[in-house]
Amino acid sequence: MKGLYVLDQNSFDLLYGPAERDAIAERVEIYGPLQTAEMLKENPAILQEAEAIFSGWGCPVLGEELLQAAPNLKVVFYAAGSIKYFVTEAFWQRGIQISSGWVAMGIPVVEYSLAQILYGLKSGYQQALNCRKERAFARLPAAGAFGSTVGLISLGSIGRMLADRLKTFEVNIIAYDPYVPAYPGVTMVSLNEVFQRADVVSLHTPWLKETEGMIRGAHLAMMKRFSTFINTARGAVVREVEMIEVLRQRPDLMAVLDVTYPEPPVPESPLYDLPNVILTPHIAGPVGLECHRQGQYMLAELKRYQAGEPLQYGLTREQVKIMA
Repeated sequence: MKGLYVLDQNSFDLLYGPAERDAIAERVEIYGPLQTAEMLKENPAILQEAEAIFSGWGCPVLGEELLQAAPNLKVVFYAAGSIKYFVTEAFWQRGIQISSGWVAMGIPVVEYSLAQILYGLKSGYQQALNCRKERAFARLPAAGAFGSTVGLISLGSIGRMLADRLKTFEVNIIAYDPYVPAYPGVTMVSLNEVFQRADVVSLHTPWLKETEGMIRGAHLAMMKRFSTFINTARGAVVREVEMIEVLRQRPDLMAVLDVTYPEPPVPESPLYDLPNVILTPHIAGPVGLECHRQGQYMLAELKRYQAGEPLQYGLTREQVKIMA
């Protein structure tokens, strides 16, 4: 079996560590150097022998021209998330299999969200800010992580993984997802109820046309005193101007925002100045060595492919349509 790495150099270094590269090389003849999108524009013929492509961020659009140069291509292992930007109708018509590291990418998001939820149940950021302001240990109200309520918005893959992690704690889990009628250990409620009942609300809704601006200022205004709102999904799902106004009026609330719209916020954005906003630079997703997990997942998919087994993280045209 012959293959090539097709992605940019930085992504290659992040996604495929030495252990992953060595293991892939034991199973696949990597017959040429790493190919970037620019290199393939100059010499698409190098794809002639490739049955497999190992890719990630920086994958070129796999349209008719590139696919004609790759007559033997059977499978693409994409060690990143959404494949929307590079798959085409010509790709699907060829019947090429494709696997994505979207589940591997979700694990760090779940871990980040879990950490923020547990800290939010202590009203941790509010407590720290108050200590600084009062120059004393003056405790504020906090729910704690026993018998309190965590609200999840959307039970896609990340929402479900997070719900499963939360079940190991003694908290009540409620969730809103119009497409999920039930999930074990989770009480499904309306969107309003999530904000009204939860001590911490964590947003995991994909950015689709129908979800833009789904979270309004009125939702945040419903939240309990000293509660926390976490967004690791997409900034455009939240009506930012309305959120900012509520946060100005409710200094007891805390917003932990790993994503914004636009991203990053413009320099004059109030999000940089509001004391009850914690901004992190889109770090909930994989960083550092966490990225190697995606390469490991693709190595596992390669083994399944070569054994004639179904790809565990294979994607279909229909699945891609509803992905963020």
